[in-house]
Amino acid sequence: MTALLAPTILAPTAAGAAPPQQEVEVELLASGLAGPSGGAIGPDGALYVVEGAVGQITRIDPGSGEATTYASGLPPAVIGIGGAIDIVFRGNTAYVLVAIVGSNVGGDQIDGIYRVDDADSFTVIADLGAWSAAHPPTTRFDLSEGVQFALETSRSGFLVTDGHHNRVLNVSRSGAVSELIQFENTVPTGLDVLGNTVYLAMAGAVPHAPEDGTVEVFGLNDLSPSTVASGYSLITDVELGRCNALYALSQGDSPGDVPAGSPALPESGELLVVNRDGTFSVVADGLNLPTSLHIAGDTAFVVSLSGDVLKISGLSGNCGQKVSRH
Repeated sequence: MTALLAPTILAPTAAGAAPPQQEVEVELLASGLAGPSGGAIGPDGALYVVEGAVGQITRIDPGSGEATTYASGLPPAVIGIGGAIDIVFRGNTAYVLVAIVGSNVGGDQIDGIYRVDDADSFTVIADLGAWSAAHPPTTRFDLSEGVQFALETSRSGFLVTDGHHNRVLNVSRSGAVSELIQFENTVPTGLDVLGNTVYLAMAGAVPHAPEDGTVEVFGLNDLSPSTVASGYSLITDVELGRCNALYALSQGDSPGDVPAGSPALPESGELLVVNRDGTFSVVADGLNLPTSLHIAGDTAFVVSLSGDVLKISGLSGNCGQKVSRH
């Protein structure tokens, strides 16, 4: 799981990769962020990125790249990873996922979902660490409070992936927590929701062989996942774009037979689009350990723990690569 969070534009694409469906423009939108991981497009159209190292939410203008502080005072990372790790908006209200700050890593803060009340005030609406410790997964684990990674809204509340406990949690708007789906020895990472359909990125096992990285789909009323696409290692996020085209991020190629938590090879990450036949095509490559993907119109924003945010324009030509819904 640490491979998705540890810090490490254009390198060769993986062997056998299909060429991009059209030329896209890749530019550096912002840099110098402190341990960023997740983000979200806000109600004003700006990109909001969490900086886990300093417990801050930063607003980034999608045109100029100007970065301003939206809120601060969240629990910072305790062991170099974690802290504020993802953010979503429900209406005009922001909610932040905070992870790996509890007692099982030497911290004294709550792993959970925090509602942003104002620029320096937050309310914990769900204590995910306490719930996880009281409801251990069926798979092997080392940290009783888990390693929550991604947050997404659903009709009834929120969905949260836990890459260490290999499961997805369901959280109601009132903060009630339950297990939605449990996986075996694999790592669920980013997710996106369309109605009752959930698209889920899976990093796979270590070492990260290309066939292990997948995008799965399941229904909130039918918890039977099926594979939408596979063939690239360490998929960290998935996002629906224009025309319901489905995009994914690969953190990059595995260095080989490496210890659990080892990062991908530097500058080997890729933005991918899902094809109808279950394969991926490369849209942009050489990304530096990307962790999350956010799409507005024909533009993708990629957040990396190197501290950079990339802006990738020109996705409209990939319309038509629709995937099935549950």
